[in-house]
Amino acid sequence: MTLTLEVKPRDSKESAEALRERGAVPAVFYGPKEASTAVVVDGRKLTSIWKQAGETTIITLTGVGDAKDTLIHDVQFHPVTSALLHADFYVLEKGKKITIKVPLVFEGAAPAEKAGHIVVKTMHEIEIEVASAELPHNLPVDLSVLENVGDHITAAQVKLPASATLLTDAHETVASVTAFVEEKIEEPVVAPVVEGAEGAVPAEGAEAVPAATEAKPKVE
Repeated sequence: MTLTLEVKPRDSKESAEALRERGAVPAVFYGPKEASTAVVVDGRKLTSIWKQAGETTIITLTGVGDAKDTLIHDVQFHPVTSALLHADFYVLEKGKKITIKVPLVFEGAAPAEKAGHIVVKTMHEIEIEVASAELPHNLPVDLSVLENVGDHITAAQVKLPASATLLTDAHETVASVTAFVEEKIEEPVVAPVVEGAEGAVPAEGAEAVPAATEAKPKVE
């Protein structure tokens, strides 16, 4: 999936606050063979593109010279309103592979989980090197292969595009099954009390409680 976004050159005299007041967002694009260039983007379109693309989908920038294939490299949000305030676009080199961390999407139901065991997901993204034309938005992980306690899925078992090379350690565990163990809550032991002539007497092994002492009259 490739998305297209129109950008315009930014007037250095116009402040970021003024841009945002009229619904625009300041941005910048740069790359190994691209000088850093300040641009302006329509705020609504950029927000929509960000929701679709995230950081793992190519966005083609138009409006400033030749079209440029980019990835969103960084975004800034308002701490209160969560409005998008700024974006950085990284321009990809044609014919060069991309090194990128791609999120994992867990699919299917694990038979082991249906049997009452626990599926532990220990990784949520893996790093790959891949041709830009085959850059995946995410990578699926099929949990239906997890049937018994001890079963696991490693990074090497995640299906990659044909041009991709796995950079994450192939032996790293992505998901595994552990046995469900119910915790036992021990009730506190209360010692039984035996009634005696001099008052309550604790049972054997319990701590003794001194009996009350009879008051004696004071002799002058």
